[in-house]
Amino acid sequence: MNKAELITAAAEKAGITRKDAEKAISAALEVITEELVAGERVSIVGFGSFDVKTRGERVGRNPRTREEITIAASRVPQFKAGKALKDAVAK
Repeated sequence: MNKAELITAAAEKAGITRKDAEKAISAALEVITEELVAGERVSIVGFGSFDVKTRGERVGRNPRTREEITIAASRVPQFKAGKALKDAVAK
């Protein structure tokens, strides 16, 4: 399912227009992104939580030359599914 399909499904399920569903979903994703950029955690009870994980600097290899290279430290988004979501998927 892509974003357009999600918007259509949400509009049908909520009984609202596709345009209103698009505004709501886009706003929610924007807020989640802004909070993660600020280093905050976003927790949605029953669904899961979004967090930012810091990866340390590490040594890797260039696959072409086999030369060792240093991979810089970075921050990456992380999602952890909540119990209700895990249980629903497991059925």
